[in-house]
Amino acid sequence: MSMVSLPGLKELIESISRERNLPRLAVQTAIREALLKGYERYRRAQNLEKRQFDEEYFDNFEVELDIEGEGFRVLSTKSIVEAVDNTDHQISLEEVQQVAPEAQLGDSVVLDVTPDQGEFGRMAAMQTKQVLAQKLRDQQRQMVQEEFQDLEGTVLQARVLRFERQSVILAVASGFGQPEVEAELPKREQLPNDNYRANATFKVYLKKVSQGQQRGPQLLVSRADAGLVVYLFANEVPEIEDEVVRIVAVAREANPPSRYVGPRTKIAVDTLDRDVDPVGACIGARGSRIQVVVNELRGEKIDVIRWSPDPSTYIANALSPARVDEVRLMDPETRQTHVLVAEDQLSLAIGKEGQNVRLAARLTGWKIDIKDKAKYDYAGEDTKFAAARAKYQPEEDDLELEELDYENQEQLEEEDESFEMSEQD
Repeated sequence: MSMVSLPGLKELIESISRERNLPRLAVQTAIREALLKGYERYRRAQNLEKRQFDEEYFDNFEVELDIEGEGFRVLSTKSIVEAVDNTDHQISLEEVQQVAPEAQLGDSVVLDVTPDQGEFGRMAAMQTKQVLAQKLRDQQRQMVQEEFQDLEGTVLQARVLRFERQSVILAVASGFGQPEVEAELPKREQLPNDNYRANATFKVYLKKVSQGQQRGPQLLVSRADAGLVVYLFANEVPEIEDEVVRIVAVAREANPPSRYVGPRTKIAVDTLDRDVDPVGACIGARGSRIQVVVNELRGEKIDVIRWSPDPSTYIANALSPARVDEVRLMDPETRQTHVLVAEDQLSLAIGKEGQNVRLAARLTGWKIDIKDKAKYDYAGEDTKFAAARAKYQPEEDDLELEELDYENQEQLEEEDESFEMSEQD
């Protein structure tokens, strides 16, 4: 049997396997595919009979590596026929029977069709390098995809490598002993207080593992996603881990519209255990637990509030730290509400540039209109309020814990909340 020699084949497999952290078998598969592509190109270039090679033409060919002998062969599986009309796919019964008398029509045989070393050897070496690089990239992307697919929606430890345009490129460690993989943290997913200097480490939320062959990192990570806050609390608060306390809703503004306002998150928690204070569990003794979360988010403001099945109570809690005097559900169908506060609580309830009321509205799903209690037009509003109250008798279902899927937070954030935060004259 003839063989095309590939000096250094064994070392090549070893070194690629080490550098790219791919199993040897995966590297061998990539090399075989690359050599087969090289053979196809050689045959297309040599096509003296002007034969039509369609996509599947070379499907019955394969490459066999001889790692110890540092070379390879091209093999072809051919059907045994009476009269041959294509020597690549067929062989005559007569020819086979000279070697194997028991052969019959319709059987198939595997034959060595390796071209001579000369020109094919040179061409194979050139083609193989290009195709191999591509195949290895594909293999690596495939491995990253398989390794990280199940980690979407979880939090990973990452280290800053470099900057590309406005994105930060991070190295993410995954499984035990696996090498680091590059991840992209785009501008919109960064936090204003983060200091992304080389080698700094951060916890990041894995938003997406991209498929396909595009260049660049496959992992898209975030520091601004609400999922990061949920993870940090779950990690810090054993009661959440044990499902005694549950996070019902999260509203996060990691990149406020104005630079005069810092990032802020409101998180609503609840428990079915009467002896547990869910807010206290999240804050910890002297704030120890919440402090860990705040430090990881570089000083972001976090309000932990108690969820309630009663919308009025829930809305009043959500406007914390402001003290609310009364919540009037003006139109439960369109979820409009008036919240009455004392004059000295107005600016606190609204928050800097409206941030407090904006987050409370996103957290509760109600449109909140903050009113100064002293100037409130009770006469004008009472008839509307009475009608709304008559219509709105909370049903049993409303008292069920509504789980707010914080992963859809972005969609909520994009809906433009047009709150009137008017003080009445």
